[in-house]
Amino acid sequence: MIGQTISHYRIIEKLGGGGMGVVYKAEDVTLHRFVALQFLPDTLVKDAQSLARFQREAQAASALNHPNICTMYEIGEHNGQPFIAMEFLDG
Repeated sequence: MIGQTISHYRIIEKLGGGGMGVVYKAEDVTLHRFVALQFLPDTLVKDAQSLARFQREAQAASALNHPNICTMYEIGEHNGQPFIAMEFLDG
């Protein structure tokens, strides 16, 4: 995925992964800022419960405003693969 553009985000590097997805550092080419993009794994995309949990987590986090919680920018989908765009915090 490195080098691909998803929506208006250009993927720069993979940051990590786990049970609920893979996270990439990307550049928002419209606003010229770095973001973190989390993609739901292919194995969970067709699981309705996992997809609902992914969306609930994004909605819950977007309702919070706290220095220790990253800001959610967008929940979207690219070629059938859901993603969350959020604040990129270095480190």
